[in-house]
Amino acid sequence: MKETALAEITLRKYEKPSGLQQRDLIKKVCLSLGLLQEADSRDVVTDLLQVLIENSKEKKALTSFEIKDLVEKNRKEHNLELRGIAESNIRRQLKKLKDLFLVESNNNKYQITEFMPLSHLFEKNIKNFYLQNIVERIEEYLKVLDEK
Repeated sequence: MKETALAEITLRKYEKPSGLQQRDLIKKVCLSLGLLQEADSRDVVTDLLQVLIENSKEKKALTSFEIKDLVEKNRKEHNLELRGIAESNIRRQLKKLKDLFLVESNNNKYQITEFMPLSHLFEKNIKNFYLQNIVERIEEYLKVLDEK
């Protein structure tokens, strides 16, 4: 029997979202979905998601190079350090978003999955599919354990 997880998800609950600026709201979403750790100073995934959300409104897909440039611009506008904006890190963060079914890529361009609202993607892909499959497997283990 393998000890390698087939799926893994981290979810966190924070206070209700009120009075937050867009970047802070996106950062809370990233924290809530386990894309970012609380003490993490490298929060480039926040800017990356913000760039994708903004371009999703225009139904525009972006290359990783375009994303990197827009992330850099966004971080400068918010007077943030430019740490974590290396191309390799941008691709790593994009993979995290893809693994949660929030982002898709076609022809080396990335976009919010089907340009859909994130709340819909969370409901459809994370809550009803990904999380449900994990919960069902845990229940299988518990039933077998109960029978022993």
